[in-house]
Amino acid sequence: MTAPVFVVDTERIAAAEPGTVVRLDGPEGRHAAAVKRLEAGEAVTLADGLGLGVDGTVAGVHGKDAIDVAVTAVRREPLPAPRIVVVQALPKGDRGELAVETMTEVGVDVVIPWSASRCITQWKGERGAKALAKWRATAREAGKQSRRLRFPEVRDPMTTKQLAPVLAQAAFAAVLHEEGSEPLAHAALPADGDLVLVVGPEGGVSPEELAAFAQAGAAPYRLGPSVLRTSTAGVAAGALLLGRTGRWA
Repeated sequence: MTAPVFVVDTERIAAAEPGTVVRLDGPEGRHAAAVKRLEAGEAVTLADGLGLGVDGTVAGVHGKDAIDVAVTAVRREPLPAPRIVVVQALPKGDRGELAVETMTEVGVDVVIPWSASRCITQWKGERGAKALAKWRATAREAGKQSRRLRFPEVRDPMTTKQLAPVLAQAAFAAVLHEEGSEPLAHAALPADGDLVLVVGPEGGVSPEELAAFAQAGAAPYRLGPSVLRTSTAGVAAGALLLGRTGRWA
């Protein structure tokens, strides 16, 4: 079984090297000591979520508040190439968190919430801020669960107009659409840069949005013979690209 991951500030492990000891305290330390009930000798990983991590073993437990970790190895995860970016239309209920959770587990690098015209849910004011915070917390927890050193970036929500330059600057951009003339599995993919996937809402991408995205360089592609929910389409498409680009090799 792989070691559990706990999140620390970069400064806490920036100078770590085999043989040094790092104190894990605060909420993560309490979780390790009081919830996970780790004991001396058990394996753990400390990560900053930005690609830096240290593997080690528990050297000491301080009540229910902290543990000491004896470092055995330092790992640095390089920036992903190509980078998988999913523009996720806002789903109903808690399906947004489900989408972020599973995309994180698969290996998606960036998630951009999108306020599509046909979204039933719209993020506004305090409600929108809370929903965005939930997405970011979900990405963090799913990153820990899936043993990632580099967690996905969940950006601020964007409108269709704001997405245009993101698509125009991408190395490859696709709108997942059941009427796409070409399957995503056959698309020519670059070896570097951002591969951007646009996932529409339950009501679908509007003709006006399709036209705007096409003008920005994002063509419609079909994913498969079945129509997927908005909360699962990004996961399936992200996995397909991760396999095709060699990220899963």
